[in-house]
Amino acid sequence: MLEKMGIAAKAASYKLALLSSREKNRVLETIADELEAQTESILSANVQDVEQARANGLSDAMLDRLTLTPARLKAIADDVRQVCHLADPVGQVIDGGLLDSGLRLERRRVPLGVIGVIYEARPNVTVDVASLCLKTGNAAILRGGKETYRTNAATVAVIQKALEACGLPAAAVQSIDNPDRALVAEMLRMDKYIDMLIPRGGAGLHKLCREQSTIPVITGGIGVCHIYVDDTAEIAPALKIIVNAKTQRPSTCNTVETLLVHQDIAPRFLPALSEQMAQSGVTLHADEMALATLQSGPANVVAVKAEEYDDEFLSLDLNVKVVTDLDDAIAHIREHGTQHSDAILTRTLRNADRFVNEVDSSAVYVNASTRFTDGGQFGLGAEVAVSTQKLHARGPMGLEALTTYKWVGFGDDTIRA
Repeated sequence: MLEKMGIAAKAASYKLALLSSREKNRVLETIADELEAQTESILSANVQDVEQARANGLSDAMLDRLTLTPARLKAIADDVRQVCHLADPVGQVIDGGLLDSGLRLERRRVPLGVIGVIYEARPNVTVDVASLCLKTGNAAILRGGKETYRTNAATVAVIQKALEACGLPAAAVQSIDNPDRALVAEMLRMDKYIDMLIPRGGAGLHKLCREQSTIPVITGGIGVCHIYVDDTAEIAPALKIIVNAKTQRPSTCNTVETLLVHQDIAPRFLPALSEQMAQSGVTLHADEMALATLQSGPANVVAVKAEEYDDEFLSLDLNVKVVTDLDDAIAHIREHGTQHSDAILTRTLRNADRFVNEVDSSAVYVNASTRFTDGGQFGLGAEVAVSTQKLHARGPMGLEALTTYKWVGFGDDTIRA
C-alpha cells in the first residue's frame, strides 16, 4: 500500500514542481473555500474522534489539540489564504555570478520533492502541511495519529477534491488512514520516495524516527521552555508576560514550563506571582527555596519533583526555581531545555546580550513571551513544524524550509581548461 502511495506522490511532485505561483495560489484558494463549504462534514468527523479520545482517557491537553470548532476551522481556512499572499521561494536565485572560466553560475531554489509528516492529535497540521507543501511545489504523505483519523480523512478528502478541481493529481496530498503502527516503521524506510521526514509528536516518536529512519529527519516541537526573571525585572510587566506564556494556550509547544527567578528579586516577586497564578488557575511546582514563600500565598503549590524540570506539562502547571544569578539560570536551561524557546525578563542590556548569546535555543526572547515562536507570528504563514535542531532548518519552518537548491550553469560552448 505505502509503495503505491510513494510512487504516486513522487509522480505528483514532478507536476507540482512545474506550477507557477498563480497556479499554486489558485489551488490554495480552492482548498480554503472547500474547507469552509465542507465545515459540517469535517466537524462531524471531529466530534466522533473527540468522543472516542475522551472515552479512551486522552488528557485535557491532547483533547484541546484534537478539537475543532467552527472558529478554529475558519481560522485554518484563513491560514491557507494567508499562504497565498506569501512570496513563493521556488525559482528564486539565491546568489551567483560570472566565473573566470566564462561560466555564469547561479544557485536556484527548488522543491524538496515529497515531504512525509508523522503527527499526533493535531488536525490543523493536515491543512498546514498540505498548504505549505503545495505552495512550494512539494507532494505530501501524512500519517496522523489514530485519535484523528476520521478528521484527517475528511480533511484530506476535501483537499484532494480541490486538487482534482484544479486539474492536479489527488496523490499530491495523501494520508495513511490505517492506524496500524507497523506502517510507521515501513514509512520510515521509504527513502526511495520521501525526501524529508518531519515527526510532530512526543519524545518517543522523535527517538523512533532518529533511530530507524533511512530518510533525513527534521526533529522538533518538544518545548520545555523557560523564562528567567532577572533581578532588574519590573514585576508588573513580568507577570503579564508570564501569564501570556503559560495560559494563552497551555497545550502548545511554545508554552513556558519552568520559571527561573533571581534570588535577589524572589522575596518581592514570588508573593506577586502567587497572587497572579491563583487568579490564572495555575498550579506552581516550587523548589525548596521558593516553596515556603509560595505556600503562604493563595496559589495552589506543590513541591517540584526533579524529573519535572524535563517535563513538557502542556497544562496549567508551572515549575518555579530560585537561581543565584544569570550563570545559574543559563546552566539550568542548558541541562533541561529542549532548544525550543527561552526568554529573559530584564532591564539590563548586558544581561540581555549574555542570555541571547549563551542560550542555544532556536528562538530566544528579551522581555517577550515564548508564545511568539510560531510561523504565523514570525510572518512565515502556517508552519510545517518548529525545528529544534540545526540542520537543515531551525525554528518555525515556513516556505523556504521546504525547499532546497540546485546549481545552474550557463555557458557559451564553455569547457573546463
